[in-house]
Amino acid sequence: MRILIIEDDKKTISYLYKGLTASGYIVDTADDGLKAQHYVVQCQYDLILLDVMLPKCDGWTFLSWFRGVCPDTRVLFLTARDNVEDKVKGLELGADDYLVKPFAFSELLARIRNLLKRKDKSSHDQLHLADLHVDLIKHKVHRNNIAITLTPKEFSLLVFLLQHTGEVLTRALIAEKVWDINFDSDTNVIDVVLRRLRQKIDDPYEEKLLHTIRGVGYVIEQK
Repeated sequence: MRILIIEDDKKTISYLYKGLTASGYIVDTADDGLKAQHYVVQCQYDLILLDVMLPKCDGWTFLSWFRGVCPDTRVLFLTARDNVEDKVKGLELGADDYLVKPFAFSELLARIRNLLKRKDKSSHDQLHLADLHVDLIKHKVHRNNIAITLTPKEFSLLVFLLQHTGEVLTRALIAEKVWDINFDSDTNVIDVVLRRLRQKIDDPYEEKLLHTIRGVGYVIEQK
């Protein structure tokens, strides 16, 4: 599990980093909101620990932006702001929990474990890659928080690709698993549907996720 600490107090960063790494988590740190934005674009996190009072981009602003990019990543506000209005604001912006400083590390650890358990329970219904999100229950697809309409076959193909993120999938395997047919090298139906899928999930965006490996097949991954 990877956690990003967004905090500008060096002592707090050191305290959290040592405690969380000792508890088995992979931990990154960012001491301002803009740096944190760069981190979450480059790496996928399971949990964000977020302070409110941050330089360059405060916690409220960061969370509003972040929920458009990663709507399902758990966020725990860790802040000295203890009034009810701030707690309500944080939760309404999309935070999953709110813990006031000073705090006992054992309580923080318990809250983190609880949030990550909830994430595990819901992760089977969601697939994510970068800013691409697929809801398997509602059959909805979003990229950069924008809805994308797919045909049933395009949806099935995208789900299969995402379930094997980073793996090069041959046309024969795609035909077998998505179309339930033996691959016929004379047909281009797979390439046609893949082309349509790419036009919808990739062409409007600068970062491309669906890649062709010439002579082999296709892979979906974040380069």
